[in-house]
Amino acid sequence: MAMHMMKNNQTILVTGGSGFIGSHFIRYVLSETSHRIVNVDALTYAGSAANLRDVDDNPHYHFEHHSICDYAQMLRIFEVYQPDKVIHLAAESHVDRSISSAAQFLDTNVMGTYTLLESCRSYWEGLDDARKDQFKFHHVSTDEVYGDLEDGDEAFRETSRYNPSSPYSASKAASDHLVRAWMRTYGLPSIISNCSNNYGPYQFPEKLIPVVIQNALKGNAIPVYGHGEQIRDWLHVDDHVRALLMILMQGEAGETYNVGGSNEMRNIDLVRMVCDVLNVLRPAEHDYKSLIQFVDDRPGHDLRYAVNCDKLQRDFGWKPQVDFEKGLQDTVQWYLDHQSWCAEILAQMPVKDEGRAA
Repeated sequence: MAMHMMKNNQTILVTGGSGFIGSHFIRYVLSETSHRIVNVDALTYAGSAANLRDVDDNPHYHFEHHSICDYAQMLRIFEVYQPDKVIHLAAESHVDRSISSAAQFLDTNVMGTYTLLESCRSYWEGLDDARKDQFKFHHVSTDEVYGDLEDGDEAFRETSRYNPSSPYSASKAASDHLVRAWMRTYGLPSIISNCSNNYGPYQFPEKLIPVVIQNALKGNAIPVYGHGEQIRDWLHVDDHVRALLMILMQGEAGETYNVGGSNEMRNIDLVRMVCDVLNVLRPAEHDYKSLIQFVDDRPGHDLRYAVNCDKLQRDFGWKPQVDFEKGLQDTVQWYLDHQSWCAEILAQMPVKDEGRAA
């Protein structure tokens, strides 16, 4: 806790704080520091008030129900709350949805980031020199902007070239470029972090691990793209938000940091692990692995993601702390204990389905 405390408690503006990573970040900051949080979230299907009900009454927490695309409201929010730091998590992030409906991803991830940067710049330029020096804009991005790797390739570094494959990753790459351009052109002090696949409680039910759990519990087929050979690097959300606060408070403007779990695994192996955990925690008459069904692969499906986190470890002494097997077991148990939360979130989805493929 002492690591993050500063002489003056700061006000942190969080965009997309009602989503998966954002809600964990807010909960972590409120529990570990005395900083004030201002959460700006449009509460689309991927963000829910249910994710932060436990902090609603916290005097250090403030919620603004607005879209980052609303320039006038963003200007007002900056003026009212006078933030010292901004961490930008608001984004459309579901690859399948980006393939079937790319426009929303461009609106939120590209134009939303542009609108946020412009409102942020207007506010920052009006600050006195001392507050200007203290201010920081942290943009949270994804390892998918780098494209994919072949087996045996070295993990992506912060200097790896961008080669996005999906409309989602292309929109995130565009937003990364905007952030760098606003620093280069206008001097807005900015940092970018690129993370690998997150997992943990409160993850939106369209994502891989929740899809497997929900379909298994219903006795439905567990769809796996292709043969499940795609490899992902899994990072527990608690480890991610620890890194995010370190980067926000201690990182240098102009820097980029990769955040990964150093835990690469084929999708099919992960699906089987989830099934094995369910076999123990919620036994059924059948082995849940019998529900696995291979389906046609996703268009442009990246083979492998992996990021090198040496820079983060060198600069801040950060490394993943959550053991993957225990983290996965705890995550499955959380979903078993919070089926009412899952039902509430699924009821908010604009398109209901039986779970997207892994």
